[in-house]
Amino acid sequence: MENRFAWFARKLVLLPVLAAPLLTISLLIIPWVTASTPVSAQPAASSSEIRNVLAEVERATMSLFEQVSPSVFGVTVIVGADDPSKFMINTGSGFIWDGAGNIVTNAHVVHGAGTITIWLASGDQLDAEIVGVAPNYDLAVIRPKEKRALPPALAVASSATLKVGQSAFAIGSPWGLDQSLTAGVISGLRRELPTTRGHEVTNMIQTDAAIYPGNSGGPLLDSSGRLIGVITISYRLDAPNTALGFAIPSDTVSRVVPELISKGRIATAGIGIVPADDATATRAGVDGVLVARVRPGSPAARAGLRGADQKAGTQGDVITAADGISIRDPFDLTNQLERVGIGHTVKLTIKRDGQATTLPVDIIDVDPPGRQ
Repeated sequence: MENRFAWFARKLVLLPVLAAPLLTISLLIIPWVTASTPVSAQPAASSSEIRNVLAEVERATMSLFEQVSPSVFGVTVIVGADDPSKFMINTGSGFIWDGAGNIVTNAHVVHGAGTITIWLASGDQLDAEIVGVAPNYDLAVIRPKEKRALPPALAVASSATLKVGQSAFAIGSPWGLDQSLTAGVISGLRRELPTTRGHEVTNMIQTDAAIYPGNSGGPLLDSSGRLIGVITISYRLDAPNTALGFAIPSDTVSRVVPELISKGRIATAGIGIVPADDATATRAGVDGVLVARVRPGSPAARAGLRGADQKAGTQGDVITAADGISIRDPFDLTNQLERVGIGHTVKLTIKRDGQATTLPVDIIDVDPPGRQ
């Protein structure tokens, strides 16, 4: 069945005829060149026809909101309730993932949570607990402590088929104003944004749908009301109307969330090194990942990678490539290790004392349970 928005888009080509009166006035002051030149006139759309088309578009948007909004919740998190110096309230959004009552939100929304409360569209509130957290992807799953009937889970679309210019809708609780709808388009695809854990989330969706504090963790939807992303962050510049909203793509969500539900975590690919910070790497003038420290007993240590030696005054190895892929910073390295996968071996190209060499290094889960 043809998407209703595609049909509406074709209907909207009638809208330019609104300029017809202005065009008619302009023609009155242009000399008539020849009376024999045929002029083909097209009937102008009536205001009622235009209104009908717009009304259909509006009804589709209203239908989308009515269908999806009951499955989108507000999330309130209290941090440091026992310590006045650390007391803080975080607000965000979340949405039903499955029939078991699992709710998806952002990891940064529930970080350090003492208590978690979800606010249903009905106005009811429920205490919730954390099921799993994936800081590297800024995703988390929470679940109500009380077993009760909840609204249906959102339908999920593949983010791989998205196109720039496609309609996008966000539902959430900006500034605590729950059940708020904003609309826009997909402004960009395949963006890369860093998390706080030395990891980049790739293939991020950029949208101009208005995103504010409190939208975090809420769904980004297509015109059919299907999930295409999870709102994660909004950048606001000094100039007006310069908001940039970003969402974690639904394909990433569909891969990470089941792991969080079944295991409470997602494995983190690594080799057991601690990279130098950006300032140190810049001062050293390196192009790649400067190894500050190698964890004892790690695959990196077994492979012979070296960290900085402050006593000897020598800097650590510089990783410049992994399996032939250029490495510019820790994000590049983490992403490449993830692509190769835990349990496999990666060939690292390193520079040591001005000389290049290649070392095979095993990839392991460097973030075992209890460290997330």
